[in-house]
Amino acid sequence: MPYPCTHEWSRVFLDRGNPPLGIAFRVLSATVLGAGLVPLPLLDLKPDRRVWAADLPRQSSPLEAPVGRPTLAQVTPSPTLPRPIEPRPQPTLPPPEQILQPVAPPPELQVPTPERPEELVPPAGEVTLVVDRFEVMGSTVFSEAELQAVLAPFVGRPLTLTELLQARTAITQLYVDRGYISSGAFIPPQVPAAGTVVIQVVEGQLVDIQVQGTTRLNPGYVSSRLALAAPPPLNVNQLVDGLRLLQLNPLIANISGELSAGLEPGTSLLTVTVEEADSFSVDLAVNNNQPPTVGTTEAGLYLNELNLTGNGDAAQLGYAITEGSDTVVASYQLPVNPRNGTLGAFFQYSDNRVITAPANILDITTESYLLDLVYRQPIILTPTEELALSLIGSWEKSRSEFLGNILGEPIPFPAFGANADGVIEVYVLRFAQDWLKRGRSDVVAARSQFSLGLGGSTPVNLTGEAPDGNFFAWLGQAQWAKLLAPDTLFIVRGAAQLANDTLPPQELFGLGGQTTIRGYQQDRLLTDNALQASAEVLFPILRDRERQGLLQIGPFLDVGTGWNTRLPNPNPSTLIGLGLGLLWTEGEVWTARLDWGLPLNGGQTGNSWQQNGFYFTINLTAF
Repeated sequence: MPYPCTHEWSRVFLDRGNPPLGIAFRVLSATVLGAGLVPLPLLDLKPDRRVWAADLPRQSSPLEAPVGRPTLAQVTPSPTLPRPIEPRPQPTLPPPEQILQPVAPPPELQVPTPERPEELVPPAGEVTLVVDRFEVMGSTVFSEAELQAVLAPFVGRPLTLTELLQARTAITQLYVDRGYISSGAFIPPQVPAAGTVVIQVVEGQLVDIQVQGTTRLNPGYVSSRLALAAPPPLNVNQLVDGLRLLQLNPLIANISGELSAGLEPGTSLLTVTVEEADSFSVDLAVNNNQPPTVGTTEAGLYLNELNLTGNGDAAQLGYAITEGSDTVVASYQLPVNPRNGTLGAFFQYSDNRVITAPANILDITTESYLLDLVYRQPIILTPTEELALSLIGSWEKSRSEFLGNILGEPIPFPAFGANADGVIEVYVLRFAQDWLKRGRSDVVAARSQFSLGLGGSTPVNLTGEAPDGNFFAWLGQAQWAKLLAPDTLFIVRGAAQLANDTLPPQELFGLGGQTTIRGYQQDRLLTDNALQASAEVLFPILRDRERQGLLQIGPFLDVGTGWNTRLPNPNPSTLIGLGLGLLWTEGEVWTARLDWGLPLNGGQTGNSWQQNGFYFTINLTAF
């Protein structure tokens, strides 16, 4: 993505399906990730440093018409009128070409040889002792059955003192084999009673973490996360996983650790050396993924800072423009706990106008204000898997007007679902779950989101069909990517939306465009419910190892169908696109994608590249 914490979506608001005028308005929305989408997002062996971590939403409240301004209170907004309010952008899953990377070696961790407490020393000569049972004290990791199974070969027969020490060593080795390298067992001085020998276990623990090498990043950001990976008893495997998670963190370029023995038996000190990554970047993006009614070609500039105050808090400021739209976005995400829980906020202002004939003579304009608040908390977090829950509160207000060029002063536009002032306002509470699992040669990502509409503005509703903002909907997404050979990817994606009622315009599911059904213009269909699937294979055709460049070609097949809960279904209701794509990547500097799709049903006309099935996206990280 050009600015991975934001997603561009364009929506056509005419009929729910195949509008005759093709009037559309564009809104830019964002995803704030805790990584992180995210982003988390999600876990990436060297993820794009601008991926944050949880999805965000939006919409708005009525404004009183100024005194003397004519209104359309008497006009019934019908489903056949243009809809200048676009649907809420669907969250996106992490790009497989970013997250399906070779498994990196774990960060370096130097480990000392543990010291053993004083114990029995076998005297000269052979002395034997019949041991009926061992009593292991101080173990919290292993059950009694596990310990006795290890000691079984030493029970019920005469043992020399050397063999007793071998029994102790067997317990120590059990700990070491499971990663508890600073834990160990010894036989304390004792007088065996009734054939019972006591083996004492000292379980290791980490008593201090020292962080070196940080400049802007708060050392506590690193130490608090490593402390979670090193609960007592200290397990080196868990500690290495904690270091690996930090190695994946976009704020850290490199990290290594050294364990040293503490003053007390079984205690350890950890010294961590950190090399910080650049946290500031500037992204430039150009694409033709916007609706023709506001101009298909968009250019955007995005400023990203992933460590604004030194606490790992990320901020973004962006501006995007098409011939008929201007959009400003701002977002902020703050870590609230060492388990990568985050609070995020997103604000957007959009000013759009219809530029295509004949609808441009109506001088239709829309202003939109969006505010989203997100709390995201990973429940499972390992170098290869993440499961996170998100609670999202959304508010959006949009006001549409028209005929200002004719009347001298614009009047409210009767968009479907708008009130008498041309305003659509929606409050939505969302609960989302996202999951990612990576193997050595494949990756699976899935997302589920439940949305509860809490109401909003009261629409002009003479027909009883206009949405009032009270609804319940579910959106599901899944993606599987398989590495078939070096740089050869097979990718399958799917999405579904189900709704119990007529949805407000911003909640509709869009089909058509480079991210859904290639071969059709952006959001050719807009419906309450939808099913969508796509499959493609990317083959390498050119490599430039000196510049870390790779050119891939990929045939694809996209299929989608949509239907409404109460309103008539669009015709056609199913879109099928078949085509070929080219993808160029050059390290982390820039990517470019060109797709050509052939619509197999419900063809379309138009002069733009997009309307003829050609799509391009170019993303450049300037610095």
